Amino acid sequence: MDPHLLRTFVAVVRLGSFSGAARELGYTQSAVSQHIAGLEADLRTELLTRRPVAPTPAGARLLEHAAPLLLRLDAARADVLRLAAAPPGRVTLAVSPLAVGPRLLAALPATGVTLRVVSPAEVPAAVATGGCDLGLVDGSAAPSDPLRLPDVAPLTVTGVDEEEVAVLLPAGHPFAGRASLRLDDLVDARWLDAPGLCTPPPASARSASLRYDGTDLHGLCALAAAGHGLVLLPRRVAEAAGAGVAVPLSAPRLVHRTELLSPGSPTGAAAALAGRLTAGSPV
Repeated sequence: MDPHLLRTFVAVVRLGSFSGAARELGYTQSAVSQHIAGLEADLRTELLTRRPVAPTPAGARLLEHAAPLLLRLDAARADVLRLAAAPPGRVTLAVSPLAVGPRLLAALPATGVTLRVVSPAEVPAAVATGGCDLGLVDGSAAPSDPLRLPDVAPLTVTGVDEEEVAVLLPAGHPFAGRASLRLDDLVDARWLDAPGLCTPPPASARSASLRYDGTDLHGLCALAAAGHGLVLLPRRVAEAAGAGVAVPLSAPRLVHRTELLSPGSPTGAAAALAGRLTAGSPV
């Protein structure tokens, strides 16, 4: 399957237009039509309806495969180019918001690093495709268990830190005076859904909630403190929120885990930063 044709197909579906895909990709509309026809001939099935432009059932199934396939190709290209290039003097670090913690702050040199703050889901792809030299990603996990990361490329994953977690409650919440909480205590609670910031608790413990699309941690804590939903955070973050009440989670036993992602063995300035981040790491 020709990846150029696959990229054209993805663009046509995303934009819902052959002409729009042509403008975005720098092709003529005739070339886009030929790409789609070639892909349909290769797979011996119709992939798109033309009026309106929409995927057929076969096209929808191909679309499910297309994103990871194209991402893996981009990752392979970036990996080869990275090996061929001279070690850079600067390091670009993709970091999820809650991974900006004491270990990172202590490891950062005075100059030479660019921090790119993205959602946890974006960190692996940013490293795999060469957009960033290293990545720090975080999430909730059982103690010493690795995070469940998407398989975007053969990245090296190293545990950096584990912290206690807490639930951030409004000051007037019935459980605000507790010394600790179990998720079973909160089975009927509303939780904030904030995929750009933090991992939600297990699905069995949460009900319909407000969705927060963004990486502003202050805004998320303000929503929780105002009673719009609970949120599970590293205890140091919840206690420093300046609003609401942080109550440690006692069961199930979860920790806030941070992991370093690198494309194989980093070199130069990236290797130096990776060494400082993992020096003395307990995980």
